[in-house]
Amino acid sequence: MRRTETEGHGPVRYGPPFPDQGLPLLPELTAVLSAAAGRPDAEPVGGGPALLDAACGYWDRRGLTTARDQVAAAPGAPALLLALTAAVGGDVLVPRPCAAWWAPETRALGRSAFHVATPAECGGIPDPYALLETVRRIRAEGGDPRLVLLCPADDPTATVAPPELVHETVEAALGEGLHLVSDETWRDTVHDPHDTVLLSPAEMQPDRVTVVTDLGGPFLPAGWPAAVARFPDTDAGAALRARVLDVLTALGARVAMPVGVAAGYALGEPDEVTARLHAAVRLHARVASAAHHAVVAAGALAPPPRAGRHLYADLGPLRSELAAHGVGDAQELEDFLTARLGMPAPGGHRFGDDLGALRVRLSTSPLLGATAEERAASLASGEPLELPHVERALAAFGSAFDDLRSP
Repeated sequence: MRRTETEGHGPVRYGPPFPDQGLPLLPELTAVLSAAAGRPDAEPVGGGPALLDAACGYWDRRGLTTARDQVAAAPGAPALLLALTAAVGGDVLVPRPCAAWWAPETRALGRSAFHVATPAECGGIPDPYALLETVRRIRAEGGDPRLVLLCPADDPTATVAPPELVHETVEAALGEGLHLVSDETWRDTVHDPHDTVLLSPAEMQPDRVTVVTDLGGPFLPAGWPAAVARFPDTDAGAALRARVLDVLTALGARVAMPVGVAAGYALGEPDEVTARLHAAVRLHARVASAAHHAVVAAGALAPPPRAGRHLYADLGPLRSELAAHGVGDAQELEDFLTARLGMPAPGGHRFGDDLGALRVRLSTSPLLGATAEERAASLASGEPLELPHVERALAAFGSAFDDLRSP
């Protein structure tokens, strides 16, 4: 149940983002899960050897040599972040906007989460100068900033941070003695790998950065919670991992055995998993590009989507038109567009943006089809935009925004 608070603009509802309808399950992955379903026990705290070895191989293939004692698994990235925040201690800095669950995780521990502005060209990575100024201000006010959360392939903005920005921000954070956590859940969903370079902060500073990857979404269905973390290969990294395992133990946060087996299989990246992931990326990229064109054509602003399955739109230029519909803030915009589009449109306030800013995150998943059969057809098609159900969905989507334009 969502809770209600008042923050100067009237009632604001907070809660988890709306779930998306996923693509049909991969048969091979379903078979692996089913075969393990007779083992109702959970993985050991932090993950069993097979799951940890699969995670090591995953990172090895991405240029980050990893040993089993550098890895921990948990039932989803929120559990890992909660344990990491508790283990590091102090205040947390996050980009504005950021994933909807980041700041609530910090507040649940009684810690403060400080949002830092991102540059105009992307989200997920704080502007280095804004980061330094925020750190100095927090310390001047008696705070204790220790942790920075980054997302080089960003949710919610669907942007990919330029390598030079990643470098500058990482250097600024390390210069202030902060520990970095890089959420790389969507790193394998870059829409055009030949045109977009994704640099992991851990590639720059493998001994100073902890990487978190939530498998729910890119590799596993969202209802199969599993995530892995890679810790630095240092004494400090080993101590941090040990503290994280202590917190996970206290929480009873273990990956269910069938999900752990499926996660290990997916992290091994067999041909069928890789082919399915690439097909899903191509599909979401095509649909995201079409949705972006419709939003921009209507007069709104949105960065071109480069990764993931979302689009982050700023309807500020349409403020006067929206006011005629009784829309004056992000919560009202969320309610209005969710009803108008017939699909989730969570407001930017869920992601740390100002309530008064007319921003929303739009998902590509509802545009792929209303039934499992339609979504399967979208995934299999070489020209998904020409499928009748996708064409209708995009036409309705575009019409909803066109109608907001002034005559």
